[in-house]
Amino acid sequence: MFRIRFHGRGGQGMKTASRILGTAFFLEGYEVQDAPRYGAERRGAPIFAYIRADRKPINERGIIAGPDLVVVADDSLVPLPAAGVLQGIREPTVILLKSCESGATWRQRLNIKNPIVTLPETGEAEDSAELRYIGAACAGAAAGVLGIISRESLAQAIQEELGRLGEAVLAKNRANALASFDAIKKSAAVNVTEGGSIPAQPYKRPAWIDLPFEDARISAPVIHAGLTSVEVRTGLWRTMAPVIDYSLCRGCWWVCSTFCPDGVISVRDNQPVIDYDHCKGCLVCVAQCPSHAIAAVPEKEEQARKKAVAGEAS
Repeated sequence: MFRIRFHGRGGQGMKTASRILGTAFFLEGYEVQDAPRYGAERRGAPIFAYIRADRKPINERGIIAGPDLVVVADDSLVPLPAAGVLQGIREPTVILLKSCESGATWRQRLNIKNPIVTLPETGEAEDSAELRYIGAACAGAAAGVLGIISRESLAQAIQEELGRLGEAVLAKNRANALASFDAIKKSAAVNVTEGGSIPAQPYKRPAWIDLPFEDARISAPVIHAGLTSVEVRTGLWRTMAPVIDYSLCRGCWWVCSTFCPDGVISVRDNQPVIDYDHCKGCLVCVAQCPSHAIAAVPEKEEQARKKAVAGEAS
């Protein structure tokens, strides 16, 4: 059985990628399970998607603890413990990583011996409109490294999953997926090995631990204390930053500050100010600003700009 785990951030199309690859498996005659897993639906938060594919009926359920292939759409997730990119990997597990760094560099960084295949960046960081096509590119690369899915099945899977979105979107996704498929087939020297079945006989129920009941003030002080959310720097997972051009801002601050779902836009001297420590980059303010004074800028570019400004000031 093939066990595949997709990792990405909300808005990068990992759920779509798993559906495309699952459909391609099905077209090749496999039994398939395909399921996403995520918490609150917000742009930028880590999400997972799982695929099982086998020639026989699949009786396993739940999350995939020991994947044969791990696909990562955003290399900033690798060092993030909550993302669990490396969780449960075994020695033959292949890691497919969308990154501008080489597989050898990542093996040295992570101190692992697993085969790591990198799908180079193709300009998405410069053009935020391209971010919507990362999922298809990752699905195509995964199909290529698996070595058992044909180009025709991949193209048909994209047609079935995305055909309703119109010919322009379909063509762009198909081109990205097939380009990644061809690039991986040409350059990657590894193939994913099919994992064995997991026997049920050795399974042992976990030992239960009895926890004494405690007063809420002892067991859950954070819940009842005030102003604790400020310590959680949720802005760390932002990939796109909203940047205000004050020359275009009309001072209608109530629009952006009201629509911000996390309340990170405050008003000073009749002008909106963004708390970047806690802005997750959902970009709701960008969509709601009537004067288009707020632009979505890749986080890396904004950080570089701030460093340059700080350098000039010093």
